[in-house]
Amino acid sequence: MNDIVNSPNHYTQGGIEPIDYILANDLDFLIGNVVKYVTRYKFKNGLEDLKKAEYYLKKKIEEYDTRTDK
Repeated sequence: MNDIVNSPNHYTQGGIEPIDYILANDLDFLIGNVVKYVTRYKFKNGLEDLKKAEYYLKKKIEEYDTRTDK
């Protein structure tokens, strides 16, 4: 049975849920979203999810570019 709130099918395809990977690796919001959308794109929204991942990655790159402690 698909539990769309706690364990949706599009997040359980690879053996580890994205949220568990994100938390285990202490990823920030932007990179966590990149992981989430790249992980699920084949099983949920296809190109739309890849574009969302691109959006968050670009935001992270912009944030990184403006840091003084690179």
